[in-house]
Amino acid sequence: MTKPRSLILDLFGDYLRYVGSEVRAADLVDLLFALGVEPATTRVTLSRLRQEGWFTTRREGRETIYRLTDGLLEILDEGRDRIFAPYRVEWDGWWTQVVFELPESDRTVREQLKKRLAWLGFGALSTSTWLSPRPIRQRAEALSVEFPTVRIDVLSSRTDDLSHDRRLVEQCWDLPALDADYRDFMCAHSGLAETAAQLTGAAALIARVELTSTFRHFPFRDPSLPESLRPHDWSGAEAHGLFLALHDQLASAASDYVGSVVGEDVGALAGSENI
Repeated sequence: MTKPRSLILDLFGDYLRYVGSEVRAADLVDLLFALGVEPATTRVTLSRLRQEGWFTTRREGRETIYRLTDGLLEILDEGRDRIFAPYRVEWDGWWTQVVFELPESDRTVREQLKKRLAWLGFGALSTSTWLSPRPIRQRAEALSVEFPTVRIDVLSSRTDDLSHDRRLVEQCWDLPALDADYRDFMCAHSGLAETAAQLTGAAALIARVELTSTFRHFPFRDPSLPESLRPHDWSGAEAHGLFLALHDQLASAASDYVGSVVGEDVGALAGSENI
């Protein structure tokens, strides 16, 4: 079962950000209840997220209004870009390479940096050397600001040998396991492709939230390889295409339901075409 805090962030990422990035606590309770979360659990989770700095609150009479902080909005924007970005086709042969250095004792910082690199599409060539075929030098250089205690060098490198590049891919990512998981995702959601257009109300919201919650873990593992670096019969692009199609098919009905709860029209804004 998806954790309540993840469901709350999914609701803001796909819907509530389009209605001023704020919502009444009572409406969030109702939406989470439709997704199977008890009201008391939602209220405790909201309180913790506010304490962690994800939300600010204000009062309107007896109502508590939760509003996204700018920091959370940036995170949602980045996540949305990463999840919905199309697979790249062409590649110029250049790798973005990150080499970092910090003491072994700083394990917490090391793990945070590794998660951040994976999210950006890097794979570990060695413990402290990570590669990405994507042209993301500026994002990589920005890591020095996020992790000021870490020495980070960002390089551009190439091998001029496609077979060597493919061996690097095999070293940096476990593509067979990822491909198997993509195939499982497609198998699990093949039935939804036949029924999505008929779903309405809470059922459409539940299906769309489940779809997003299931798929949003893939960008942490998938470097979005260009065609020249993908394995034969790679299923990632097909799975991504299925996700986008289902997400859009469910958009209208799910957004209408959310709009009926919060009293705002979000239906015209919440499709993945608005990236």
